[in-house]
Amino acid sequence: MQERMVLRYFFDVHDGVLRHDAEGVECADLEAARVQARKALADIVQASMPDDGDNKTFTIMVRDESGVVKYAASLTFREQSV
Repeated sequence: MQERMVLRYFFDVHDGVLRHDAEGVECADLEAARVQARKALADIVQASMPDDGDNKTFTIMVRDESGVVKYAASLTFREQSV
């Protein structure tokens, strides 16, 4: 029986302040980490919407165990009166 290798990925978040993930999450592969990152980014944006009308960009970067960024995604919130 062949064992499946599980990798640890780290999800750093930047929303004006860079927060490094020191624990990481075990994922089967980079695609699983990408899916996890997209869900996390959506949750972060929803929980951190600016209430002062400022524009804000939310970025998540996925690092592998060696510290190399393998994936990054950003969402920008822009508000304007019309």
